[in-house]
Amino acid sequence: MTSMTSGQGEFPDPDSLIDRALILKWLYWGLFWLMFTPSIGVTISTLFNYPDYLGTSEYLTFGRLRPMHVNGVIFGAFSTLFIGLCYYILPRLCGVRVWHGEWGHWLLWVWNLGLIAGMTSLALGYNQGLEAGEFPLPIDAVIFAVIAITTVQFLVTISQRLEPQLYVAVWYLIGAFVWTVMNLILGSFILPYAITGINSAAFHGLFIHYIVGLWITPAGYVLIYYFLPASVRNPIYSHKLSLIGFWSLALFYPFVGIHHYLYSPIADWAETLAIITSMLLIVPVWTVLQNFFGTMVGRWQSFGQNLPAKFLIMGSLMYLVGCFQGSTEALRLIQQPTHFSDFVISHSHLTVFGTFVVWAIAGTVYVIPKLVDHPLWSFNLGNWSFWLITFGIALMGLDLTMAGLQQGFSLMSGVEWLDSLVAIRPYWLVRTAAGISMDIGMSLLVYNLMRTVLAARTSESPTRAAPGTVPAEGASS
Repeated sequence: MTSMTSGQGEFPDPDSLIDRALILKWLYWGLFWLMFTPSIGVTISTLFNYPDYLGTSEYLTFGRLRPMHVNGVIFGAFSTLFIGLCYYILPRLCGVRVWHGEWGHWLLWVWNLGLIAGMTSLALGYNQGLEAGEFPLPIDAVIFAVIAITTVQFLVTISQRLEPQLYVAVWYLIGAFVWTVMNLILGSFILPYAITGINSAAFHGLFIHYIVGLWITPAGYVLIYYFLPASVRNPIYSHKLSLIGFWSLALFYPFVGIHHYLYSPIADWAETLAIITSMLLIVPVWTVLQNFFGTMVGRWQSFGQNLPAKFLIMGSLMYLVGCFQGSTEALRLIQQPTHFSDFVISHSHLTVFGTFVVWAIAGTVYVIPKLVDHPLWSFNLGNWSFWLITFGIALMGLDLTMAGLQQGFSLMSGVEWLDSLVAIRPYWLVRTAAGISMDIGMSLLVYNLMRTVLAARTSESPTRAAPGTVPAEGASS
């Protein structure tokens, strides 16, 4: 598609601006990765309890499976859903079609074929050894190219917008894509080949936190700043708070990554700066959470029947807990017992999956019924999905937090490392059970959404919305 022009300055029909088939294809692939890559996590967690159950195959070892899980969740499940949802959000906030939107169809195939090749390469043992940056160089080039091209698409679209004001969701969209293009240059093409020794560790700390804090985090904010007001039909609580959140994230997050390398040969001033900025992240976290819960004022009475809003608010609660963990573990006193323990794993699951993947799920649940002009096939089944996912991620977060603290304090008291592992094995069983609950919930969700699409194709139910019409959506300003 090419961008629309209008001399009137008025928004055309929003539904005329989106490519429904394109968005659905991106979301279908995102749901595929959502089914596949978290299940690898359950497979890995089971290895901690039954180390021999996968046999002796080199392709099914922890060192091969974990990078597939991490990269699959970040770039497969979350990023694919996010990019697809951007093709829905941006035209509606800008009043114009996505610039050269037809590119999205071949970008979709390049992206997913690249991910398939990347997952295959990791299974075969081709690995650059940098967490969240394990893909070989050719795969890194594919990911970079797709992100860079979509960045150009979206920036040109924004420059051609009919709406003079930049909604906060657009601010975060610009930040997510521009920052990530720059970060991928660092992590994909410079760090693995030009930086060595302790400097490599320091820059890798920055790279992985830029993936989380300057890609996944602002991308998640795009989703909730758009879909929460839209789903509850209430304007965002405070535009000023949203801007404080944006600029504080941009100012504080670039220095956070080194907080995982306290008590290391990295310069003490760099460690201290990372600690200070980690604590200052309470500013963007608090502003966005106040905005989200403020937006719900006067809308709680319908909350129980609003599945997207339930996922969004649940993700916000996980965000509060996960960010509290992240800031506190940056303190030297707290990091002594928590570093290299399951406490860190709890933090990463509560934030990456419990918050941002859940927000992407919420956006998908909101968008797909609208794209096919048919209500969700089963709200009850969707509710079961919600509670299974919520129970699973909450249990996993609590379980791994307790395991990490127990192991950390036992090691500090002089317990042998192997004995500390034996003591926390029951926690690993609980983690596996929590992961199974999450996988069942996601499977039911995907089944529900696919039945919704099939019902739209085969049914002429009187409850079906008229083609080309959707309920009015609140602007995320």
